[in-house]
Amino acid sequence: MKNELDWKLRVLHGPSAPRCTIDGKEVITLCSNNYLNLTNHPKLKEAAIRAIQTHGVGAGSARAIAANMDLHVELERRLAEFKHAEASLTYPTGFAVNAGLIPQLVDEGDLVISDELNHGSIIDGVRLARAEKTVYKHCDVDDLKRVLDEAERESYRRILIVTDGVFSMDGDIAPVDQIVRLAQKHGATTYIDDAHGDGVLGEKGRGIVSHFHLEGKVDVDMGTFSKAFGVFGGHISGSRDLVNFAYNRSRTWLLSSSSPPPVVAACIAAIDVLETEACHVDSLWKNTSYFKKRMGDLGFDIGKSETPITPIIVGESSVARKLGSNLLEEGVFAFPIVYPMVAKDKARIRTIMNAGLTRDDLDLALAAFEKIGREMKII
Repeated sequence: MKNELDWKLRVLHGPSAPRCTIDGKEVITLCSNNYLNLTNHPKLKEAAIRAIQTHGVGAGSARAIAANMDLHVELERRLAEFKHAEASLTYPTGFAVNAGLIPQLVDEGDLVISDELNHGSIIDGVRLARAEKTVYKHCDVDDLKRVLDEAERESYRRILIVTDGVFSMDGDIAPVDQIVRLAQKHGATTYIDDAHGDGVLGEKGRGIVSHFHLEGKVDVDMGTFSKAFGVFGGHISGSRDLVNFAYNRSRTWLLSSSSPPPVVAACIAAIDVLETEACHVDSLWKNTSYFKKRMGDLGFDIGKSETPITPIIVGESSVARKLGSNLLEEGVFAFPIVYPMVAKDKARIRTIMNAGLTRDDLDLALAAFEKIGREMKII
């Protein structure tokens, strides 16, 4: 018998876009991480095609062996410049960063302190570490201070504080400025997963470090190219020593095949677009503000989101699944998030805004939410 918690995989026909075809039906998409619609930007497509012509479709090896291409070196130079950091290093995926680097930063005799609502890739990276582990209450700086005060009495060799920058289920932002101040006071290392802040927060989409004006003060600024950048891959930015350590010790980097040339070239082009075309980030936030206000005015519970991630919290998993199914019938693809991804009474439709959505698209989506919300007595 099929488990009701199993994923139902939908089929996307064609590109990830604000309007796309899912299971043969044209829909407005509100659940893609393609925040800025850069997956379809002509400059990224052209860069990828040129790279195939000059460098082929694959790199042929791990970078540490025979595939450290000039494209990889250029991307890391550009990324460090974009992030206002000493150095950057790219990984095959964001998950590979967390799973491969966190366990190398701490060992026996050390302590990892993790926000209780951190992403699963952080959780897995922490579990792989041989250090002791503890959690602090979600975004609760006072509780983090309590944990750090207790840790000082235990004489740990090293303390690592790990948190998401933007929490992917609720859209709230970690108080990174306060976390960094506490870490500096206690001599702890900070590791910020900025997967959902890259391209979204900060000056020209530089991310959460820029958002809080903390350049040079966050030890590990981790992010991805697979969301707002519109491409694929993970990365870290920080000191030159951090990068040297990572590519010598992180096995998910050392033992993984190199990112394909067209992907790397498209990532470079995405940085170019972010630096020269402010309209994409501006449109994303205009759409976000409009959608949040209208959903709140309709009476939906949209939580405490501060970002283009807007949860529509409905409580029971069965209600979230039915809402998602009914929305799809109305031409809106908005994915239900249910237990165990969230607490049993916090099931939701998680919407993610896109810069490429028009006002007409948003109004059609809002009308569908209103119609079904009233039919299901959610509002």
